[in-house]
Amino acid sequence: MKSIIFTFLVAFCSITLVAQDKTPVPQFDKAVHNFGEILETKGAVTADFKVKNTGEAPLIITRVATSCGCTASNWTKEPILPNSEGFVSVTYNPRGRPGAINQRITVFTNAPGSGIVLSIRGQVLPRPKTKEEIFRRRIGDLGLTNSHASMGIVYVNQQKKDTLKMYNFGNEKLTISFDRVPEHITITPNPATLEPGKEGDVVVTFDAKGINDWGYMVNRVSVMVNNQRIQGNIINISARIEEDFSNLTKEDLEKAPKIEFEELTKDFGNVDEGDVIEHEFEFTNTGKSDLIIRKIKASCGCTTVAPKVTVIKPGEKSSLSASFRTRGFSGRQSKTITVITNDPKSSSVVLRLMGTITKK
Repeated sequence: MKSIIFTFLVAFCSITLVAQDKTPVPQFDKAVHNFGEILETKGAVTADFKVKNTGEAPLIITRVATSCGCTASNWTKEPILPNSEGFVSVTYNPRGRPGAINQRITVFTNAPGSGIVLSIRGQVLPRPKTKEEIFRRRIGDLGLTNSHASMGIVYVNQQKKDTLKMYNFGNEKLTISFDRVPEHITITPNPATLEPGKEGDVVVTFDAKGINDWGYMVNRVSVMVNNQRIQGNIINISARIEEDFSNLTKEDLEKAPKIEFEELTKDFGNVDEGDVIEHEFEFTNTGKSDLIIRKIKASCGCTTVAPKVTVIKPGEKSSLSASFRTRGFSGRQSKTITVITNDPKSSSVVLRLMGTITKK
């Protein structure tokens, strides 16, 4: 009798071990679905991934995770028996998402090594923009693509141009002109009289030769429509004027001036509001020719800086006096001072005064 029971237990355990060895095996018909080119206005598109269970135990899809909120997924919820098929569907809405599609979908199952990665790809062709979207800046019936003409870096001996587009939203002709234009800037409307429903250009020319200044600057120009000032009629024109060192030879660079500060940051610690913080930023011309201080610009009017001299001979030392009036300030403060020189390797140096101000 004991022998029969022992034999039965051995057989039962063997069957159990064999059953435990049986596992589901998910096999997808593809790893990537490419939508190709789709229109942004087409609406949501769906990719279907078929999965076959090639294992010997039921396959259960437990979770599907997408790489962003723009995809929504659906999948077979019931167990997929061996040699049977299920699916994972992924929906992508292209609205507001022009450009490339490259999304990952991770499928988790009860199979060993769960976490199969699928992908959807394609290209969303943007919908045509309306005139209101293109010409977003409105000055009465005049629409502009932008109210800011950015010239970027302009060398001291250089002219640079930028073009803004304009459009007449009204039913009457618009005569375009400009006021408060600095001498170094030229603005030309083309055409000067804009017909209803027509587009034109505003060509902005910035001539750095016509201004004795350095570093970043912004000029504000008034747009006149039919010789009238309309609210919001300002165009900003920005540029960063720099010296052109691109033609310097290796020998020129070796003979150039070089500015070296003892410190770039001064932390004045904790002070009471109303105190005046003063500090000397010392520097040396370690180069081989005269160092010229082109310009010193503080981050706000509360910081004043004055160079002792503007031309520093090779090997000479000098300093900049910085003064920060703390009245009206509280908490952690950081004020910058930009020093522009003829040092070709470091023509713009930023100094910093920082600390904490306690309000009385």
